[in-house]
Amino acid sequence: MSAKAISEQTGKDFLYKYICTSAAVQNRFRYANVTPETDFDRLAQEHPWLLTERLVVKPDQLIKRRGKLGLVGVNLDLSGVKEWLKPRLMRETTVGKARGILKNFLIEPFVPHKQEEEFYVCIYATREGDYVLFHHEGGVDVGDVDAKAKKLLIGVDEKISEDTVTKELLTHVPNDKKVVLASFIVGLFNLYEDLFFTYLEINPLVVTKDGVYVLDMAAKIDATADYICKAKWGDVEFPPPFGREAYPEEAYIADLDAKSGASLKLTLLNPRGRIWTMVAGGGASVVYSDTICDLGGVNELANYGEYSGAPSEQQTYDYAKTILSLMTREKHPDGKVLIIGGSIANFTNVAATFKGIVRAIKDYQVPLKEHEVTIFVRRGGPNYQEGLRVMGEVGVLYILTYLVLICKYLPLGSQSILLLPPILPTSCSTPVAPHTISVLLTSCALWSKGTTLFSKHTKTIVWGMQTRAVQGMLDFDYVCSRVEPSVAAMVYPFTGDHKQKFYWGHKEILIPVYKNMSDAMKKHQDVDVLISFASLRSAFDSTMETMQYPQIHTIAIIAEGIPEAHTRKIIKAADEKGITVIGPATVGGIKPGCFKIGNTGGMLDNILASKLYRPGSVAYVSRSGGMSNELNNIISRTTDGVFEGVAIGGDRYPGSVFTDHVLRYQDTPGVKMIVVLGEIGGTEEYKICQAIKESRITKPVVCWCIGTCATMFSSEVQFGHAGACANQASETAVAKNKALKEAGAFVPKSFDELGDIIKSVYDDLVAKGVIQPAEEVPPPTVPMDYSWARELGLIRKPASFMTSICDERGQELIYAGMPITEVFKSEIGLGGTLGLLWFQRRLPKYACQFIEMCLMVTADHGPAVSGAHNTIVCARAGKDLISSLTSGLLTIGDRFGGALDAAAKQFSKAFDSGMLPMEFVNKMKKDGKLIMGIGHRVKSINNPDMRVQILKDFVKQHFPSSQLLDYALDVEKITTSKKPNLILNVDGLIGVAFVDLLRTCGGFTRDEADEFVEIGALNGIFVLGRSMGFIGHYLDQKRLKQGLYRHPWDDISYVLPEHMSM
Repeated sequence: MSAKAISEQTGKDFLYKYICTSAAVQNRFRYANVTPETDFDRLAQEHPWLLTERLVVKPDQLIKRRGKLGLVGVNLDLSGVKEWLKPRLMRETTVGKARGILKNFLIEPFVPHKQEEEFYVCIYATREGDYVLFHHEGGVDVGDVDAKAKKLLIGVDEKISEDTVTKELLTHVPNDKKVVLASFIVGLFNLYEDLFFTYLEINPLVVTKDGVYVLDMAAKIDATADYICKAKWGDVEFPPPFGREAYPEEAYIADLDAKSGASLKLTLLNPRGRIWTMVAGGGASVVYSDTICDLGGVNELANYGEYSGAPSEQQTYDYAKTILSLMTREKHPDGKVLIIGGSIANFTNVAATFKGIVRAIKDYQVPLKEHEVTIFVRRGGPNYQEGLRVMGEVGVLYILTYLVLICKYLPLGSQSILLLPPILPTSCSTPVAPHTISVLLTSCALWSKGTTLFSKHTKTIVWGMQTRAVQGMLDFDYVCSRVEPSVAAMVYPFTGDHKQKFYWGHKEILIPVYKNMSDAMKKHQDVDVLISFASLRSAFDSTMETMQYPQIHTIAIIAEGIPEAHTRKIIKAADEKGITVIGPATVGGIKPGCFKIGNTGGMLDNILASKLYRPGSVAYVSRSGGMSNELNNIISRTTDGVFEGVAIGGDRYPGSVFTDHVLRYQDTPGVKMIVVLGEIGGTEEYKICQAIKESRITKPVVCWCIGTCATMFSSEVQFGHAGACANQASETAVAKNKALKEAGAFVPKSFDELGDIIKSVYDDLVAKGVIQPAEEVPPPTVPMDYSWARELGLIRKPASFMTSICDERGQELIYAGMPITEVFKSEIGLGGTLGLLWFQRRLPKYACQFIEMCLMVTADHGPAVSGAHNTIVCARAGKDLISSLTSGLLTIGDRFGGALDAAAKQFSKAFDSGMLPMEFVNKMKKDGKLIMGIGHRVKSINNPDMRVQILKDFVKQHFPSSQLLDYALDVEKITTSKKPNLILNVDGLIGVAFVDLLRTCGGFTRDEADEFVEIGALNGIFVLGRSMGFIGHYLDQKRLKQGLYRHPWDDISYVLPEHMSM
C-alpha cells in the first residue's frame, strides 16, 4: 500500500527536524515515550524537563478523538502522570468497534493557553491536488471541520504562498496572528510535499505570544516514496490500527515484500480463527474475504493476505510456511480450513508458485493432520494443470473450478460454513455522508480524449526488455489475424541498439531495440501507444519523457509502487496533452481482435478459451488486473464475449478512472452493455451514479464493488491494492453498491451472482434484438513455444549437456545433492567441497584434511619453476590475470607438476600385478622409462623434502591403510641406494597416497577408485594448488610494478652455423 499511518511521535519528529518557517515553533523534540518497560528514573534523566514542568500524557496508537474518550491526562506532574497511567497502561480499552491494549504513551509539556488561541489545520491529498483545511477554532470540540473549515486547493505542481493562505484561509484570524500562522502553514505544506505526506492534521495548533505549539497531530506518509525519502525518514515504523496487534510474522512478510519484485501481503485478523486464506491477487483476495464473510465466517476468518506479481517458488514457500506455522499453533475443536485460491492469472506460472506451497505443505504435513486441516484449491492461468496436479499429489482433495464456489463448501469437522446464518451487521448499511459526496461529485464532462484507444492497426513501443510479454502480444496479434505485429520497437536503456528475435506465427521476425526513446520515436512515426514496464523508480521519468512526443495518445504503466505525488504529476501532464494513461499498478487492457497490452488476458490457451481473438458486445472496466482476467472468463461464458476491457490499476490515483472508460464505451457503437468491477476506497463509482441519473450513460451497466467485508471487521484493514481502503463511510463498498443500485445500475447481491446478472442483462438485450450474436469463426493456429511446451510436459528432447555434480536451478545451490547451506553447517571445508564436486562423495574428515594439506604443499615452489616463470613473464608483459595464470598452467605436464596421475598409475599397476619393488625398478630401467614421482633436482635422502615428510606422517597416522605408499617407499630405498636424490618426491607421494585414500576410505568401489586415477583426477590437485601460487606471483609482479621482461644476452648461448660459401 502507499498511504500508511505513522505515530504522533514520528510525525512530530519529522516536523521539528525539517519544517522551514519564520514562526517560532516551540517545544521542539520535547516528548518522552512510555511503554510497559519504561524506567521512569532513567526517563527523567534523559528528559530533565519532566521534573520541572507540568505535563500532558496520551496514548500514541492511532486512536482518534482521544480527548473525548478521556484518554488525555492534562496539567500533571510526573507523579501525577504515573498515577494516571496505572489504570490505563496495558489495560484493554474499546474504541468504536475495536478492542485493544493501551501500551504506548506520549508525554509532552503542558501548554497553558486560551480557547481563542487554538486553531485547526489539515492537509490531505486528492487526485487534483492537495487541500489545506483551516478553521479558526480548534480543539476537542471542533466538530464537523469538513463543513466548517476554509479550504484551499493547491493543484499538482503549484506553489503555496503566504498571501494566498492569508487571503483564503485566515479571514477569521486576529490580525496579530495572521503573519505567524501564514508562515507556519506554508512551511507545513512544504514539509508535507518534501517528505511525501498524504495526510497531516494538527488539532489543536496553538499560537501564543511565545510562538506556535503543535499539540495533537495525526499523519500518513506515502510508503512507496521510501527510496526517495530514506535519508530523511530513516527506518520508519508503521504501527498497526488500534485493536490489532503487530505480529512478527506480518513484519517478516512485509520485509519479503520489500525485497521482492512480487507483491506479498499478510494481515492477521484473528489468529485463533478456523478459516485461513492463501489467495493470489489483490482483487481476488478481497473477493474471497467478502464471500467468507457473506456466508457467516467473519468471526472465524483468521487472516487477510495476497501474493501476486509472479513470486518465485522460494518466495511462495516462505509465504506459505509462515501461514502454515501460524495456523498450526493452536488447535480448534472443529478443525481448520485453508483456502488456496486466486483468479485466473495473467502471467504468473501457477505451477511454480504451487510448488513452493507444496513444499511448505510437505514440511507441515504432521501438524496439519494433527490440527485436522482441510485444504481447498482453486486457481487458473499459465500452467495451472501442472499446479493442480502437484497439489493433488500432496493430498489436497478439494480442487474446484469457479472463483467463489470454493468458499461454499468448507467442511469444518462436522459443520459447514453454509450451516451458519449470514452475518450482515447494521454497519454494512452505513449511510453515505451527504456533504462528503457533494464535495466529490461534479457534473460529468463529455469524454474529451479519444473514444477509440486501440484498433487493428495500433502500433506500440514497449519500454523494458519484456520478451515474454512481447511474444504474447505477437501471438495475440497473429490469432486475431492482424496483418502486422502491434509491437513496432522496444526501448531498453541498458544495452546498445540491436535487434531482438521473436515469432510471428510460424516464422521468425526481428524487432528493433533502441537505447533511447527519441531514436525509437523518430524511426516509428506510426506508433501511438507506449507500454511501460519501467521499474517503480524509473517509470515517472520515462513516462514524462514519452509525453513529450505528440504521436503518443495512450500510455500503459505496469509498475506498482510509484509514489502518489509522481502519479498525480503524470495525470496532470496527460490531461493537458490529451493522453490516456492506464495504470500504474495494472496488467493493462485488451481489445479482442485488435490489440492487447503486455500480459493482459494471460497466455494463448486462455485467450482462445475466453474468445478474446474476436470482439463481443460487452465492455468492462476493473481496478484489478487478475480480476480482469476473471471477467474475461465470466463474460465469455455468459455472453457473446468481450468488446474491450481495461484494468485501470489498484493505486489510489489511477491514470484514468472508471468514468473515463465507461463514457468511452457509452459512445462506442459496438458496445451494447457495460460491466464495472469497483472496490472499496475512493469515490469514483459515484460519478457513474451521477452519469446514469443524468442519462449521460444509457446503456445497461452491471456493477459490483468488492470489499464488502471491510465493514464487518473491528479494525481497519488495508487490502492488497494501495487504493483499497475506506477513509470515510462513503468509500465503503457497501455504500457504493447501494448508491449504484439506487441510480439504476444492475447490482448483484454478491460477486458470486455477478455472472448471473451479466447473463440476465445480456439475454434481455438479445431478446430485444439489441445484440445479434455473430457466428463463430475459428482463429488461426499458433505454434506453442518450445520452452513452454516443455514446461507443460508436452514434448521432450535429449539434453545437450549432462551434469551430476551441481544444480543451481532450485531455491539454493546444490553440490552433489548437498544444499550449500548444509555444506557450511557441516563445516566440511574446502577439502569436503572438493570431494563433493570431484568425487560426488561426502569424504571422511581425515580425507578432507589430506586434500587441503595437498593444496597447501603444492601451492608454490618459487619463481624459478617453469609455470611460475611463465606467469611472471606474462604479468610483466601487461597481460591480465587470467591470461597470465593460463600461461603458467600450460606448462604443467609429465616434466613439471603433472606426475601425480602418472605416478599413481605406475605404482598401482606394479603393486596390483604382484611385482616386487626391485622387479618394478628393473623393468622400468629395462624399458627405458622414468619412474614418475621419483627424483628431485635439489632434495635428496640427506636433504629431505619436508613437504613429503609432513604428508607421509599424516597418512601413516590417519589412513586406515597405506599399502601403495609403503610399496613406493620400498621403491625409494632401492632408487636412493643408487643415487641420493632419487627420492619419492611430493608428486609421487600425493599420487600413491591418493590411491590409498580412494581405495580404503569406504566411499568407492575398487573400479570407481581406479577410474578416477585413469581419468586424470589427481593432476587436478596440483593444478588447483599451484594456481594459488601462480596468482600470487601475478599479484606480486603487479604490486612491485615490474616492467616488461627481456632475457639477458649473457644468459643465452648463441650457437649459429659457420658461414658457408658456395
